[in-house]
Order: sequence, then C-alpha cells, then structure tokens
Amino acid sequence: MHFFTQVEGANLEFVALAIDEDDEANVEHLSAIIAAAKARNIKVVLIAHDVTPSALHHLLRQGADEFVPYPLPEGELEAAIGRMRAPDSAASSRNGSKVKLSHDGDGVIIAVQGMAGGCGASTFATNLAWELATVSKTKSPKVCIIDLGLQFGSVSTYLDVQRREAVLELLSDIDSMDEDSFGQALVTFEDKLHVFTSPADLPPLDIIGQTEVQALLDTAARHFDFVVIDMPPSLVQWSETVLCAAQVYFGVIELDMRSAQNTYRLKRALQAEDLPFDKIRFVLNRGPKFTDLQGKSRLKRMQESLEISVDLHLPDGGRAVSEAGDHGQPLGLQQPKNALRKEIAKLAQSLYEVGRSDAEAA
Repeated sequence: MHFFTQVEGANLEFVALAIDEDDEANVEHLSAIIAAAKARNIKVVLIAHDVTPSALHHLLRQGADEFVPYPLPEGELEAAIGRMRAPDSAASSRNGSKVKLSHDGDGVIIAVQGMAGGCGASTFATNLAWELATVSKTKSPKVCIIDLGLQFGSVSTYLDVQRREAVLELLSDIDSMDEDSFGQALVTFEDKLHVFTSPADLPPLDIIGQTEVQALLDTAARHFDFVVIDMPPSLVQWSETVLCAAQVYFGVIELDMRSAQNTYRLKRALQAEDLPFDKIRFVLNRGPKFTDLQGKSRLKRMQESLEISVDLHLPDGGRAVSEAGDHGQPLGLQQPKNALRKEIAKLAQSLYEVGRSDAEAA
C-alpha cells in the first residue's frame, strides 16, 4: 500500500494477490489493499488456492477485477490480464449495460429446487440454462435464468457475471417495473444467455411476496422462450407461486438421508396445503454407476419409501464440475465431453423438442 503512494506506483497497471487458506485471517487487510488499488485505478487479479467461498466472495465484492484458481490453468492468467486490459466499453458490452427485449417469448418456466444443501441444484440450473440457450446451431431459443436465491445465490459466480445494483432496485419496487427496468437488471453471458442475478447485497427474504414474484415471472415469460428459476433451498411464501406457475419443476436430490428426509417433509407440507407435490420431477444427482448394484438397490428403496419416482439420473461429473464453477463457465464451454454435461445437454434437447412441438401444434 505504501508503494501505491510512491512515484513508481503511478505506473502500476495491475497487482496480483496470491492467497491461500492461511491468508483468510487477514481478509480485512487484503480488502484494504484492493480498496487502495481501486482508488488509484489499478486493476486487481486474485490468485486463490483453497480459499473458502465466503472469503473469495468478500474480496470480489471489494472490487477485485479477476479471479484465477491455483494451480494456474494453462493460459488463464494471460486471459485474465487481457480481459482487464480490454476497454471499458468492451467490458460493458460483455456484462450487458442494458438488454434489448422483444415480446415474442413462449414463456416456458422451468424451476429447480434443491432438496438439501450442496446437492448441485444451482449447478444443474445454470448448466441447463446454458444448454437450452445453445441447443440449436441455427436458431436457439431465448433463455433467461433468474436466481431467486436472494441471499446466497451463486448463479452469477458460476457464470462470472456482475451482480447489478439494478436488481435490488427492481425487487424493491416491482410495482413500477417495466420493460426498460427489467432489461436494465439483466446481464448477458456470451451474448447467448440472459441472467437475472441475486442482489449484490443481502436483502431480507420477505423483500418480495407472491404478487411481486408473479409479476417477475410474467415479465420474463413475455420476453423469453425458456425461463429457468434457481430456487432457494428454503421454502418462502412465494414458493407456491413458482410451483404453480412452472411448467416443469425439478427437485434435485442425492442418494443420502438428508435428501430423503427433506423430500418427505416437503411432501407432507405441500399435501397439507393441497399443493401439487406430484408436479415435482425428481432428479438424482451423482447417481450410482451402471455396475453399482448396491446403490441402485438403495435408490429403489428410497423411491418406494417416499412414494416418488426419480425420472432423471445424473452421473457424477467429478472435479471438473467445481473447476468449471471456479472458472465461471458452464460445463459446455469448459468440459464439453464431461458425462454430466452430456446428460444435461440431452435433457435440454428433449425440453426444446417438446416446446417446439407444442408451439407448432398451437
């Protein structure tokens, strides 16, 4: 920080902060370095190894421009420096200053709910949205992903896009929402996928109610062919609104006791309120392999005891899944041959075909 004030410091283009788990005790000092650098228009790239997501998120929120995991992937640091050197106009275009909208969306709403923490619901939702947005080489559908994990949603992290201040402004006053304000809150990823991130700050969960969520869904459905909703892990007053509005509602589970117990509790809660529990289409993440007879037997007992049907079995994508998330890219860009990516791509293709058939029939 002292060097920043010296004559030589005036020529600094960027600084690299290489940190690991031992540095988390000094996160406030690191934040001060970032703030001092940003005050002098010096770019900051974080190189992190074994740092908790909360600490990394905090430092990125303080203004770090780029993040690169360690060990460094080949060419990644050079690419990060190139992005930091890009003109502000290019960065603005990449992050989407304002999205132009049209009114010809088919409005298929797909919701994704995790039955337990860490079961991969946000990863599934993000990759499904990307596969839908790139499903056709000629004319892909218009896709928007909405992160309703208002407090700790991670879609923006998985896609490496900025959380926009306009999101909180829109949620705070949805009654005055129009096409322009909704477009202002969206960010574009690779010019193909539109993202409504969770707010930059932590709002209370009751910042929106059923009426506001319905208005948000209606607006998104008018402008996009597919609207993917990443739901929070907890049930809130507007969960019923999304459940009833969604054409497809995925419940992501794992083959463990947490998922089984939470699914049972959710089933009781929805049936007690006469809500359509049968509408939930269960997705087993990290499912047993073909030769895992014991795992298949456990799955069969789980379905029988809960009286549910697990329609989709997703394989374990392995370390590549977390690496893709750290790089802020979908598996389709980072690991296109990954087994999990291939299954999600097949699902996106089937959803696209069904949607196209329905549109032609109409």
